[in-house]
Amino acid sequence: MDDLDIPKPLMAQLTEYWQGFWALLPQLALAMVVVLIVWLVVRGVRWTIARVLRRARFRRSLIEVFQMIASTGLWLLGSLIAMTIVFPSLTPAKALTALGLGSVAIGFAFKDVFENFLAGILILLREPFKLEDFIECDDVEGVVEEITIRDTHIRQTDGQLVVMPNAMLFKNPVTVRTSQNLRRAEITVGVAYDVDVDAARDVIYDAVVAVDMVRDDVRDVQVFAKEFGASSIDFQVTWWTGSRPVDIRASRDKVVAGVKRALDEAEMEIPFPYRTLTFKDGARDVMERAAALSGRETDG
Repeated sequence: MDDLDIPKPLMAQLTEYWQGFWALLPQLALAMVVVLIVWLVVRGVRWTIARVLRRARFRRSLIEVFQMIASTGLWLLGSLIAMTIVFPSLTPAKALTALGLGSVAIGFAFKDVFENFLAGILILLREPFKLEDFIECDDVEGVVEEITIRDTHIRQTDGQLVVMPNAMLFKNPVTVRTSQNLRRAEITVGVAYDVDVDAARDVIYDAVVAVDMVRDDVRDVQVFAKEFGASSIDFQVTWWTGSRPVDIRASRDKVVAGVKRALDEAEMEIPFPYRTLTFKDGARDVMERAAALSGRETDG
């Protein structure tokens, strides 16, 4: 096979590249050693952080945040050292300048990703809510199952899983329903106008206190006459119970049943709305004829 006819300028350039590679080879080898040392140091630091923070009972997600911050800083430092070894003319200041310009471009391209990432770090550090908390944000309500540095997993009461970006939880108001062990529940009870208000208040109070889910040992049960309703005197009844939604529903069920039973036993009427219908003479005649006709059809 004939020798390849390579142009002399190209041959000279390839020869220069080859000689430069061999001249740079020791520096490349030293840079690879630095990268290997950084990798070992990062593994050791991550293991140490995990062990120390687990003993301090830090959450897993928060441990991962500290590991990530330490790893990023070490890799950045190691990369700068390796680059200055390979390219002696590249000073750390120049490398940081180039890295900064590149970071700006990357930041604009991945704005939402970095926004959720930073929001996740702040949420994990500030801990406004934790795992198993019942929260509500932007029409999403449920139990927090997992918090990562990018998103939060919320299990709704109907069993569906909602994965919310951390930026939404950081920028929007979040209601943490289980931030305390107790929550206040409330109902409105109406009694007839001929019932003694003070006696009705006592009956309602005793009925609510008798419910086992009502925490009257911690917070007082309150029964206040609220207003004159259309057909009744309305009482506002408040009590404290567990903070989970199921606790609120269960205690309200027992309180309603207990108040109804107590008022029935005390022979105090819980009135239903009354409606008074007024007819003109012509309309009355029509109604009477319709009633008579209905009665004939029934007899037939």
